[in-house]
Amino acid sequence: MPTNPYGATKLAFEEALRWYGVAYGLKYIILRYFNAAGADPEGELGEDHQPETHLIPLVLQAALGLRPKVTIFGTGYPTPDGTCVRDYIHVTDLAAAHVLALRALEGGLPPGVYNLGIERGYSVREVVEVARRVTGRDFPVVEGDRRPGDPAVLVASSRRIREELGWWPRCGDLETIIRTAWEWHRRHPGGYGDGTCCLSIAGGRFS
Repeated sequence: MPTNPYGATKLAFEEALRWYGVAYGLKYIILRYFNAAGADPEGELGEDHQPETHLIPLVLQAALGLRPKVTIFGTGYPTPDGTCVRDYIHVTDLAAAHVLALRALEGGLPPGVYNLGIERGYSVREVVEVARRVTGRDFPVVEGDRRPGDPAVLVASSRRIREELGWWPRCGDLETIIRTAWEWHRRHPGGYGDGTCCLSIAGGRFS
């Protein structure tokens, strides 16, 4: 069962989608994933939230000197280094999965639910150390209390989508995820609000 409102709302949406699918013949595929991360190799699209809450952008902002420290929330979990373990998925692999899902629906695939992940988790400490290595920069890390509802490990099995749709992550290693994210954050330290980011859409550009 979900342990926080985020998980509960996702489950509620899935249940509603299934109901509408049965009631109105709605075609759908549900893709489940935990932590989308990284940036596109061309460096135009990156991760930018206000306020920022995701671990990898927070760590890279600390490497850029944009925030004073990184806080590890809990170091006593039953994991190899005591910090939470998560399954990260590169945004390029995520986009490829969506394309496959749309093509499968066009081809008549019945509604289904697929997990997306690399089937290998990385701990918070691992993210910090890989970020230090990729960026070549050190930054302060402090230990804080656990956050309510945080499970020790979240790792997805992608067996079903691999067998049925042929999807497999091509950018699944943590170093690739952080390296592409670092390139984007390094070029755009202010995120999309710094005036340096543009998207090419239908022949035009949106800043």
